Amino acid sequence: MNDLTTVFQSLEEDTRLRILALLMEARELCVCDLIAILQLPQSTVSRHLSHLKNAGWLQDRREGVWIYYSIVKQPGPLQQSLLPTIRYFLQQQEIVKQDVESLRKLSENNSCA
Repeated sequence: MNDLTTVFQSLEEDTRLRILALLMEARELCVCDLIAILQLPQSTVSRHLSHLKNAGWLQDRREGVWIYYSIVKQPGPLQQSLLPTIRYFLQQQEIVKQDVESLRKLSENNSCA
């Protein structure tokens, strides 16, 4: 039951949902990309990423000084069943549409290079 609670609590923040939406769109993002798109301090973004990772949504990898996050490749059964529904409803949110547009512009400018 504790795992179930952790998964659902990880979805209670708008910022975490926006991060999930961006990672479903981009597959992998550097923390610096998320900071630029969400326009939040690094500490805030890192805290939300930590919650999502601890709940089994995300994995990370280090490349030099950068840490990249992505949706786990083999999500747990609960996460796997929820991801399509979350994606569907998030894609309809205006703030997520704006975030995806910001991601597109950022990708064109190669943000962390």
